[in-house]
Amino acid sequence: MRSSSNPAFRNLPRGGTQTYGQYGPPVGFDQTQGGAPGYGPGQVTSGEGDRPMTVDDVVIKTGMSLGVALVVGIITGIWAQTSIAETGRLPGALIGAMIGGLVVGLVISLVIIFKQKPSGPLTLAYSAAEGLFLGALSGVFEAVYHGIALQAIIGTAGVFIGMLVVYKTGAVKVTPKLTKWIVGAVVGVAVLMLFNLIASLAFDFNPLRGGGPLAIVFSIVCIGIAAFSFLLDFDQADRMIRAGMPSKWAWYTAFGLMTTLVWLYLEILRLLSYLRE
Repeated sequence: MRSSSNPAFRNLPRGGTQTYGQYGPPVGFDQTQGGAPGYGPGQVTSGEGDRPMTVDDVVIKTGMSLGVALVVGIITGIWAQTSIAETGRLPGALIGAMIGGLVVGLVISLVIIFKQKPSGPLTLAYSAAEGLFLGALSGVFEAVYHGIALQAIIGTAGVFIGMLVVYKTGAVKVTPKLTKWIVGAVVGVAVLMLFNLIASLAFDFNPLRGGGPLAIVFSIVCIGIAAFSFLLDFDQADRMIRAGMPSKWAWYTAFGLMTTLVWLYLEILRLLSYLRE
């Protein structure tokens, strides 16, 4: 499989032991073929006791993960806004929820990535943890900038749908060259974020996240890279489908898409806050 900027999709297995009838493997949602996803009329069997994954599997599992994150996020966000409105300050419990969600989400993501095994419970737990973190954070932003959370959600959904259309129509082809460019860009941004974090902690110097012109440009660049990362995510999901990997791997695909969605939402939320100042 082609490499991806998303660590969740690195070093994946090459597929199961599925065999197909004379009409071949299930149809994916790649850039070269039209038509609805699904199976050909041939018989499908699985050496692993599980049918091959389809686009429907990916959509359902991703929708479930996103739904959990949204529900937890909305509840947490309402709690955060109410607490701040009543006390006029940031409650310790809210800070704990924010940090707890961040840490738990990070730990679960590392477990999923390094185990390289699909898990519905872990993926949903990751989604819940990220919903807790993002909900608390969004509640804090919402208390300062009314309506910013909804704008960030709409923006994230718009970018996701837009990149799916771009991928489906083949307007931008996922080539090895583009893949290397996106992976390099993600690594470069990660390095810059690390140096900026060290500088902010050690020297109180925060140029990339301080809200100035450079911070705005950096957030726009991050949003662009996150958006293009979706193309690689879609391509990896499509390759997994065409490799005939068991349907349970749709959970792994959903996890990978969720990590990109979380990053994109954070960057859009951050950019909107800069523009409100």
